[in-house]
Amino acid sequence: MIGISKLYCGAVEPSDVLRYGRQSGKLPSHLLQFSADKKPVVVWNMTRRCNLKCIHCYSNSADIDYADELTTDEGKELITDLAAFGSPVILFSGGEPLMRRDLFELARYATEKGMRAVISTNGTLITNEVAAKLKEIGLSYVGVSLDGLEKTHDRFRGKKGAFDAALEGIRNCRRAGVKVGIRFTVNKHNLHDVPAMFDLLRKEGIERMCFYHLVYTGRGAKLRAEDLTHEETRRLLDLIAAETRKMFDDGLLPEILTVDNHADGPYLYLKLKQEDPARAKEVLELLEMNEGNSSGHGIGCVSWDGEVYPDQFWRNQPLGNIRQKPFSAIWVDEKNELLVKLKDKKKYVHGRCAACCWLNVCGGNFRARAESADDLWGPDPACYLTDEEISDQNLKNDSLSSKASIK
Repeated sequence: MIGISKLYCGAVEPSDVLRYGRQSGKLPSHLLQFSADKKPVVVWNMTRRCNLKCIHCYSNSADIDYADELTTDEGKELITDLAAFGSPVILFSGGEPLMRRDLFELARYATEKGMRAVISTNGTLITNEVAAKLKEIGLSYVGVSLDGLEKTHDRFRGKKGAFDAALEGIRNCRRAGVKVGIRFTVNKHNLHDVPAMFDLLRKEGIERMCFYHLVYTGRGAKLRAEDLTHEETRRLLDLIAAETRKMFDDGLLPEILTVDNHADGPYLYLKLKQEDPARAKEVLELLEMNEGNSSGHGIGCVSWDGEVYPDQFWRNQPLGNIRQKPFSAIWVDEKNELLVKLKDKKKYVHGRCAACCWLNVCGGNFRARAESADDLWGPDPACYLTDEEISDQNLKNDSLSSKASIK
């Protein structure tokens, strides 16, 4: 997760993070990515059922009943364990989490245990009544998926009217005083809608948007050929940075992020190094705190059936099941070879990743995408940095810690 507004537009300084001691239990939600302890944010795919059929869905969901989903009591046991373990956030996802009747009960239970509760939803089921309940529970954030304007979004979501329903869900959240933002998964089919999404932010007064890079899993695996080229990705980052800057210049202060491609961090730093060298040094310090991809370390996933995964996308790498062992025990199991390696990826990546000066900043990017190219510890095929850009000459005089780590 790379905060364009935080880094490029100067919304966050290193001192903002350091004053909390970089402890996940003390950091505000918008600074959690800079924590030192990396207590895992846990995505709970609490149901596989969904009222839509998105073409890039990593859970291959449908509007049917699925057997073997965790019960309410099992969900509470999970939340109790996560809270005691120190996980700062639980993200209720799916499928569509609002299709579980006990979502409100479980979200309330999480907030009562001191966790921050977030939901990821398609937004179509958020009525005024639902929004009011989410506010009353104390939900920290609602992320609503919109993958373009009406025509594009409805095609992606497999249902006519999905855009209008999702937008109304966003409006209902705003009326209820619930923090809400947009999740936008970018590929060749909706790249043209990115400028219009910034217009939508302005028109609706929406304060947060996350641009997700495609991760090749679930139905998204079929879209690998539809992912952006490296050059298209670079232009996308330039566009997002420029549009975010315009909003800041106009007195608007949106939170704009890119997600799931940690090459964005070095790219942004190199861009700032040309435009504002002093700010570039501060950004590099923040990127080093971020540490890049944290699958199996700073983020984890529990599936509807209790299986634990390194993240919500990498569903062919189960680590254990909470019905047999608590999440907290699975997460620190030193006998799990993959989990041990993910917590210290720098020792195991090879090829361009091993030689890259940004390894401390990027963390080797997404291993799930690397595995999709038949080499789990090889380069992430979505990395768009050039050989020149990954040379350690780019860190000269700026980062002692990064240069020391690659020797």
